[in-house]
Amino acid sequence: QVRLVESGGGLVQAGGSLRLSCVASGRTFDSFIMGWFRQAPGKEREFVAAIRWSGSSTYYADSVKGRFTISRNNAKKTVYLQMNRLEPEDTAKYYCASSATGYYTSAPSYNYWGRGTQVTVSS
Repeated sequence: QVRLVESGGGLVQAGGSLRLSCVASGRTFDSFIMGWFRQAPGKEREFVAAIRWSGSSTYYADSVKGRFTISRNNAKKTVYLQMNRLEPEDTAKYYCASSATGYYTSAPSYNYWGRGTQVTVSS
């Protein structure tokens, strides 16, 4: 089992920045891609960004491209999401997830999830 713990959420004004962290532990040998998803009240879970543990490939939703940056520290088994120029529309609970498959934009492709961290952007 892979255990994921997110941190770094909070309240920020529009235009501000936050950095989320996700620490992975447990049996992570099958983990291939790490992703960030978000879910706002009344909306379905939305793909945000993903990164492979190996190589240099990163993937972003169009809504966050140019504002968010995903990165990793393999030694710490930690994935980060740097969020800049935040907008009220970014308000959501952000979830870290692990997948053993290559369908990185699809939530059902991820078999392990953290409990999430709340990000609230005020106008």
